[in-house]
Formats: sequence, structure tokens, C-alpha cells
Amino acid sequence: MTFPEVPYGDIALFYEAYSAKLSTAMASVDREALRAAALILDGVYARGGTLYIAGNGGSAAIANTFVCDHAKLVQTDTDLKPRVISLAGNVPMMTAIANDISYDDVFVYQLQTYGRADDALVLISASGSSPNIVKAAEWARANDVDVVAFTGFDGGKMKDLATVNLHVDADNYGVIEDCHQSLMHSLAQFIRLQRMDEGLVRDRKF
Repeated sequence: MTFPEVPYGDIALFYEAYSAKLSTAMASVDREALRAAALILDGVYARGGTLYIAGNGGSAAIANTFVCDHAKLVQTDTDLKPRVISLAGNVPMMTAIANDISYDDVFVYQLQTYGRADDALVLISASGSSPNIVKAAEWARANDVDVVAFTGFDGGKMKDLATVNLHVDADNYGVIEDCHQSLMHSLAQFIRLQRMDEGLVRDRKF
């Protein structure tokens, strides 16, 4: 069975159940995988590579917010100037590729155009098996570009394709996406903290 299993007659009771599922899902993320993902992101930022991000639907929204938090927040009070681009952010490009070629190619086509060996790729997919996400991962791995995947459900195809898979053990899209958003924020804030003067930490908002 998946959550929710039955209707709820009271929003407060549903919120309590949802919060419990969210807490369990957050706890399920592998800590060693999280450390490995942080190293990949910090590394690409430090060497001046570009981090590309992609996702569909709610995951596209997370990808676009990722740009703001990592390109803007991470460089505040640090020596980093992250180059972060959402492959889901250029609507004219995406619709041209989808219309003229295939929606399955909307991300990989952009990677083939812009991607370099010093870059890295974050792919956000609750199912882990969206065809356009899978094609982007396959191209990246074939071209020595590290892939950090944010997945849910059973991990789909991404669990085997990604360099690092940040898997959320949950079966509710909202819970999975909330966890993915929290992972995105945690990575941004942690990398910033590592590069900040310790004396500034208490004086800054995160």
C-alpha cells in the first residue's frame, strides 16, 4: 500500500500522518551517498566547471530553485562562484527540441551542446525512470560527467546509472519532492558553511 491508504476527514490528522511519513523518508537517505554528493558539487564549483540540473514537473521547479540557492547562496561570503544552469529553465529551447526532435531529448540535447568533462549533472526524478532524465544520465556517464540523482519510489533506472544516488525511501510524490528540496537546501548550506569564515556564521542568515 502507498500513502495515503484511506481518505482523511480532518486536515490536522492528515498533516500529522504526512509529517510522520516525511520524517521517515528524510531519515532514509544514505549518509555516505550524501557526503559523496557534497564532494562532487563542491569539486565542480571549486574547479570552475558547470553544474547542470534537470527535472520534470515539480522536479523542474526544484531544479530551478537549485540554481538560485547554489549560484547565489553558496557564493555569499565564500571564495566560490558556482556556475549552475537548469536545463529545465529555458522554455523556448525545451519546446523547440520537444517539437522538432523529441521530448525525450530536451535535456540531453542541451548537454551535448554545452557539457564538458569538468562539469557535473544533478537529475531530479521521483520515479528515476523518466526517459529524458535517463537519456541525460546515459550521455553524461559516457562522457565522464558525474551524475548525482535525487530519486524516490524504487529508484528506477537512475539507481544504477548515477554516480551517486540520493534515494528517498517513500511512495508519495509530495513527500519525495519535499525531501528532494531539503536535500538541495542542505547541500547548498553545507557547502557554504565549509567555505565561510567561522566568525561570520552566527551573523548571517541561511
